This record gives sequence, C-alpha cells and structure tokens, in this order.
Amino acid sequence: MISRRAALAAAALCLALAAPAFAAAPIPFTPQAFEAAEAAGKPILVHITASWCVTCKAQKAIVRELTADPAFVDLTIFAVDFDAQKSVMASFKARERSTMIVFKGASEVGRATGDTDAASIAALLKKAL
Repeated sequence: MISRRAALAAAALCLALAAPAFAAAPIPFTPQAFEAAEAAGKPILVHITASWCVTCKAQKAIVRELTADPAFVDLTIFAVDFDAQKSVMASFKARERSTMIVFKGASEVGRATGDTDAASIAALLKKAL
C-alpha cells in the first residue's frame, strides 16, 4: 500500500516533469531593461500584443511551447502593450498588434506580423540565437 506522502511526492514529480523547464516568461517592456539585454548581447523577442487579440494569444501559446526547448534558455521576451505603449511601438516602427521582432544583441534580425505558424515562428526565434 502506498502512503499518502509517497503518492503526493509522485504527483509532484509528475507535475514537475510535465512543466516546461526552460520556458521564458515575457516581461513588460521598459527601455532600461531592453537596453540592458541589448548591451549583454542577449537574444531578444519583442512581442507587441493586446489582451483582446486572438492572434496574439495564439502566438503566445506557440512561443511558450517553443521556449520550453533548452536552446532558448537565454531568450529574453519583452511584452509591449498595443493599447498602452504606442510610443514604444513607434520606436520599433511597428504599426500592428501581433508583431514579433527579434534581436541578436542590438541588431534586429527579423520580424513578423500576424504569424501563427509554429514552424515560421521557430525559424524567426532561431535568428536571435
């Protein structure tokens, strides 16, 4: 017979193994944090999203799944709020929500708008590595 403690430990282990170990959580965009990531030479994704945008939600799910891969452990993801951060969008010359811009350090290496294809988003993210 299994004890309650052993059953709980087994359940916790199953949950830990099922959760993505390397998924990078998006952080709100600030110029200071972005400049620090650029200066550090980090791979960066700037994702312009809106809470009401269905395409953005699909992109977030794809990015969350892709960043569970250890190859993306150093990727820094900045979330730009489409409704509240218009000046940030202008600084990136972005006009639409669901825009993803990738940087390798301080250099922009790719961008996509409205893309919900996992393979092409993966290719975009790999440009930053």
